[in-house]
Amino acid sequence: MATNLVHYELDGAPSWGVASASGIAPLDGAYPTTAALIEHGEADWRRASARAPSVSFEQARILSPVTTPCRIFCQGANYRQHMIESGMDPDAKAFNMFFTKSDASVASAKGTVTPPKHVSLLDYEIELALIFRRPIVSAVTVTRENLKDYVFAVAIANDFSARDVQLPQMQFFKGKSYRGFCPIGPWLTVPDADEFAGLDDLELLLTVNDAVRQRDSTRNLVFKPAETISELSTFANIAPGDVLLTGTPSGCALRLPPAPIRRIVQLLPERQFWKLFLNAQRRRAEYLRPGDSVAARIFSADGTLDLGEQTTAVLAAA
Repeated sequence: MATNLVHYELDGAPSWGVASASGIAPLDGAYPTTAALIEHGEADWRRASARAPSVSFEQARILSPVTTPCRIFCQGANYRQHMIESGMDPDAKAFNMFFTKSDASVASAKGTVTPPKHVSLLDYEIELALIFRRPIVSAVTVTRENLKDYVFAVAIANDFSARDVQLPQMQFFKGKSYRGFCPIGPWLTVPDADEFAGLDDLELLLTVNDAVRQRDSTRNLVFKPAETISELSTFANIAPGDVLLTGTPSGCALRLPPAPIRRIVQLLPERQFWKLFLNAQRRRAEYLRPGDSVAARIFSADGTLDLGEQTTAVLAAA
């Protein structure tokens, strides 16, 4: 049975515990980083999973279960319908689109996001996050059968994005890396060895003010975790506790015009093109605004894997 490991603060001190519906069973040891928990904490959290919870969620302040520094690798356009929505053919895609987020963006799954003052097009992207188990320093071949040797846990992530920075400035890294733009958790879900196959059948659901914006299944990933990690390993070093965000489903606030219109407007001078594009995006009511509440869940239909729920309040730009 999968174990949910939560990182929390109680009386000013950070701790780790096993989360269940009735609360948190604290671990005995102190693990300053996610990597330390992965490398040295298994016997401890397995013992804790057999104990009754002694800390309530009301007592604890939930922290990100991914500590920094870490590397955050991301996949772009990796769900079939999202690709179609973006004007791409999922059956013709021959390779992943990779980018990264700054670890300054890592935040608690129970918190707030405050965009910078110059950002008016704040978007949401629910993503399944993979947390790496072991170092990778050369090309490896990962399969569904040995995925458990490379992935320690999974979690919910929200790849908040400043579209008015990301696109006109052609800055994925900058537009997705502002502080608070990557809440992770509320916990790390550690599947048992025979549960890793369930990663290919998880439901993703994101709502804004209780209205459904994104709903899909990992069945519809174009590149699955095993082949993605294999490709990533050909050019990136990976450490325990690093993270891979595996892409977001359709339903984001961003909406690109149909391909024929894009081809026409791209003939315009660059300044005029981006002015038209941004004005069109600002008319879309789906972009996040102060006072909005974003909730995200990832779970298996049979209840075997439950990654919890994120809740993020959107604050006014600062």
